[in-house]
Amino acid sequence: MDIAGAVPFCRVTVNAEPVWENSVLRFVPTGIYYALAFLAGAGVLAWLAGPWFGLPLVLLAIFCLNFFRDPDREVPEGPVAVSPADGRVLAVAPESPKRTRVSIFLNVFDVHVNRTPIGGRIDKVEYKTGRFLVASKEACSTDNEQNVVTITGDGVTIVFKQIAGLIARRIIFTKQPGDTVAAGERIGLMRFGSRMDVLFGPEWEILVRAGQRVVAGSTVIARRTDREQPHGA
Repeated sequence: MDIAGAVPFCRVTVNAEPVWENSVLRFVPTGIYYALAFLAGAGVLAWLAGPWFGLPLVLLAIFCLNFFRDPDREVPEGPVAVSPADGRVLAVAPESPKRTRVSIFLNVFDVHVNRTPIGGRIDKVEYKTGRFLVASKEACSTDNEQNVVTITGDGVTIVFKQIAGLIARRIIFTKQPGDTVAAGERIGLMRFGSRMDVLFGPEWEILVRAGQRVVAGSTVIARRTDREQPHGA
């Protein structure tokens, strides 16, 4: 079973089959499989040793369903970038003279389905090996294993990173170079607690701050300063 900590390395699946085509249940199917396995184990323990012995596995089944939930999101329009992940903004910091980094930490209770910040064409997908530092540490932005995605749309290029953490050791990315994606489109999944970084150029105004909660696909984290904003924006 692919549970965090079961393997000593990070596994990245690129161009896998979509794992969220389940508009009725709104769970990633993997979560349903895990939950059913835990419930089956709980039933066996309850039959062999009594109901209370099966309770921990029932709680794990509930945890899996909660972790793998995949709600629909309303994506805002206009020259903006949306959050690629649910979580808390760890930092808004200069990455280089021309780039600003927005780092988002996902805990085990956040939705872990990832979305693209902007619409456009995926230019590059690069997997980098590395360490498994706690995802809230600043060093994990460069030192941890990660999947780095470059996307270009409407004349700008954005880089975002799916970063493995201490517990999250499975990164799933379902697109490949050359694919065209819409803003807020589902592009991957991380298990079980992790981090996402987004790198913006000088043409973007960052709208979030450290400590702020963001929602994937819905929270506007930056807007273009070189494009006319919709009325009322």
